[in-house]
Amino acid sequence: MKLNLNKPLVVFDLETTGLDMVKDRIIQISYIKVWPDGREQRANYLINPECHIKPEITQLTGISDDDVKDKPSFKQMAKQLNDEFTGCDFAGFNSNHFDIPLLAEEFLRAGIDFDFSRCRMIDAHLIFRKMERRNLAAAYKFYCGRKMEDDFEAHRADQDTEATYRVLMAQLDYYTEEHQRQLGEEPEGRVLQNDMDFLADFSKANNNVDFAGRIVWGEAKDSHGKVILGDDGKPKMVEYFNFGKHKGKTVAEVLRTDSGYYAWILSGDFTYNTKQVLTRIRLREAQKFK
Repeated sequence: MKLNLNKPLVVFDLETTGLDMVKDRIIQISYIKVWPDGREQRANYLINPECHIKPEITQLTGISDDDVKDKPSFKQMAKQLNDEFTGCDFAGFNSNHFDIPLLAEEFLRAGIDFDFSRCRMIDAHLIFRKMERRNLAAAYKFYCGRKMEDDFEAHRADQDTEATYRVLMAQLDYYTEEHQRQLGEEPEGRVLQNDMDFLADFSKANNNVDFAGRIVWGEAKDSHGKVILGDDGKPKMVEYFNFGKHKGKTVAEVLRTDSGYYAWILSGDFTYNTKQVLTRIRLREAQKFK
């Protein structure tokens, strides 16, 4: 099935030095950029993380210090990637939980404020987990009818990207009303729309405002604890802290009553994305009193 796109979609995967959003770095990025007219552009880059790649990561990915010593750093690649990704939506496998947040961190470390909030983010893993509850290899076998190890080399970003792209397209073929009826299934709740807004909404797994989940969306309440409704009759949503001594309090309230908390977070061991989101909220709230 051809993807129904109204702007380019970047299907991508990362290999990294580890899983720590603050300390770890990208060592490989691979992507397929798909245009609404069906054109496809593939790219695969090894990245110098400017730090040692641990033996267990080399064993897992096949990427060593020697492989990346003459490759550009992410900072050197950042402008090119920013130009390539601007105006696109994103898709990956477990990307909303890990790849997107880490990519956002790398951009911010390189001095580029890439605003992922303007992008629809589609996660084939979350779609699969909600529908079938398994991993990429099982997804590939289930949707594509072949063993992933027969077609791809494991733990390589370019290989996993190709597999993810095939899985996403196969998911759209599999979860049509017609195919579900052929399987003897009731289509209700098992049909995916070939629409990026629908898939991005379906891929959401949480109510995070920042990628790390330090700030989350919640219903606004008045001084009596009553939910405040918006003009559309639905609960108005505001940002809440989701950790520490102010957990459960609105960010706006804390910024008004404990100004030092903002400075503490900015100087602390938090992700750049968390600091960026908090700063945007602070600037927005300051504008209300001008």
